Amino acid sequence: MKKKKKNRVNVVYSTNPDFQFEEAHEAINETLLPAQQQLYISLDRKNRGGKEVTLVEGFVGLDEDLKILAKTLKSKCGVGGSMKNSEIMIQGNFVEKVYLLLTDMGYKVKKKGGY
Repeated sequence: MKKKKKNRVNVVYSTNPDFQFEEAHEAINETLLPAQQQLYISLDRKNRGGKEVTLVEGFVGLDEDLKILAKTLKSKCGVGGSMKNSEIMIQGNFVEKVYLLLTDMGYKVKKKGGY
């Protein structure tokens, strides 16, 4: 019978016969309710060739739920965008519109960056 060695964390050699390897456990992250989420909206121009991107940060939950939220925001704004590292990037300056959409959905939203 083969043992699974992929989940071992901090694997070291030990001569102790009672030594137990630490196993990495995948944390199942559940998506918080919109009323429990604190989202931050900002306008970003860094490393984008002068183009503006509306950033939505602070989402806590599963990637599938983040994709659904990103798709909803992109379709309501009528533009493209992407999601990466629990951030939603929407092409263009849609800070006010995204703020209103998220507050209507029940999220706690704060504007960042002087808005």
